[in-house]
Amino acid sequence: MAEPLSIVSLIIGATPLVQLVMLLLLLASLVSWYMIFQRVILLSRVQRSIDEFEDHFWSGINVREFHEELSELEDGLTGMEHLFVSGFDEFERLRGTEPEAVVQGVQRAMRVALLQEEDRLSRNLGFLATVGSTSPYIGLFGTVWGIMNAFRSLANLTQASLTAVAPGISEALIATAMGLFAAIPAVIAYNRFSVKVEDLMNRYEVFVEAFMGMMHRAAHGSSREAQS
Repeated sequence: MAEPLSIVSLIIGATPLVQLVMLLLLLASLVSWYMIFQRVILLSRVQRSIDEFEDHFWSGINVREFHEELSELEDGLTGMEHLFVSGFDEFERLRGTEPEAVVQGVQRAMRVALLQEEDRLSRNLGFLATVGSTSPYIGLFGTVWGIMNAFRSLANLTQASLTAVAPGISEALIATAMGLFAAIPAVIAYNRFSVKVEDLMNRYEVFVEAFMGMMHRAAHGSSREAQS
């Protein structure tokens, strides 16, 4: 009676091309999981940062003092702190000019900061999408190649049997399984992270609009004071 084939023995006995396919899929899976954990930590930290910033900012603080406090920080600002400081820096730089010029300058500065934050939150999502969409096909390529070799080996046998092609077919199917193993977590993570990033960006945009309203009132108020 033939001994049962183990997955390890099938991988070791696979053809070099199928082994290469398996290695690529394994590396893609490991990198995907690294990026998944990285994104989970980052997005959770950003969520907490937004909650803390909004609670503090809308509690009736002195905006100018808060700006000076953030400007003194040596580390690069991110999140809503980045949006706020970018907008207020531009307001201070253009203060005294036409109110509409001030508002437009603040809006441009905050939009640039908003795009930078979107890029930071969306980083590596493209890789997860690529792994999720291509891994099954890479695994399928390894499967097709392995099955071709299995049936090609029948040409050298006088009597064909399932036992003769079973190892080749089994090793080929492992490539498909590894492709799915790499793709499924990547697709799930990409979809969840995309929704999360969209939610966070919506909160950023709401803050930008609210802050723009504040700067609009401040710019026109300063203009009226200068005219009186």
